[in-house]
Amino acid sequence: MGSRGILFFADSWFSPSPAKPGLCERSDAILEFMPETANLIHEILPVGMLQCNCHIVGDSRTHEAIVIDPGDDAGQILEVIGRHRLKVRAIVITHTHIDHVAGLHRIHQATAAPVYIHPDDVELYRMLDMQAAWIGWKAPERVQVDQLLREGDSLRWGPFAAQVIHTPGHTQGSICLYMPSEIPEARAAVAAKSAERSPGRLFAGDTLFAGSIGRTDLWGGSFDAIIGSLKGKLLELPDDTIVYPGHGEATTIGRERSANPFLIGN
Repeated sequence: MGSRGILFFADSWFSPSPAKPGLCERSDAILEFMPETANLIHEILPVGMLQCNCHIVGDSRTHEAIVIDPGDDAGQILEVIGRHRLKVRAIVITHTHIDHVAGLHRIHQATAAPVYIHPDDVELYRMLDMQAAWIGWKAPERVQVDQLLREGDSLRWGPFAAQVIHTPGHTQGSICLYMPSEIPEARAAVAAKSAERSPGRLFAGDTLFAGSIGRTDLWGGSFDAIIGSLKGKLLELPDDTIVYPGHGEATTIGRERSANPFLIGN
């Protein structure tokens, strides 16, 4: 792949290298950031040529799980799903750049799990052939989008839940998923033992990186929009929230607030 392709999908301004009913309701360095949470399975696989972080997030009791951004290397993703005996309830796409969806068809075919994206990224998903031609890749086979996610929607699997945050800027339909610090069914116990509270988790796609933000010079990108998403939404989260970007190592909201050159002082 030529350098033009690397620049197209590097996704960070500083990093030119590498449904079932009731599920959705309206309303290394990475591993060191993963605290122990009862029953939580969380595996991170950097997949594909551009090392997109695919997340498998499951519950060890019910074995229900979601898969976030199956960007490629579907065999590795399916091995993790099989090893934990997981039942995938949803495949969630944070945005529809090709490096985040290249393995989607095979994962969907193997699990029959519904596919969730934001409606503002549907048109970009339809442009996979154009994206592939531009970067010099073989176009992946598309699948039917089962559910459209919007701001405030809640995804649920086992005892866990994640809220959808619409964060336009990298693409028009970019989303983040926020898992609060406590398991919903155990909120009272956590409130009674606040010292045992674990941080929330943010699956940030390519909106926020460690020390950088998503690039905005691609189709549907907007610098003003991504800054609005970051300062108006993500920086409203607690400082100890663990941020899992779409590429690279994890960070925290507090660390980015104090050190990210795009966010310092906010």
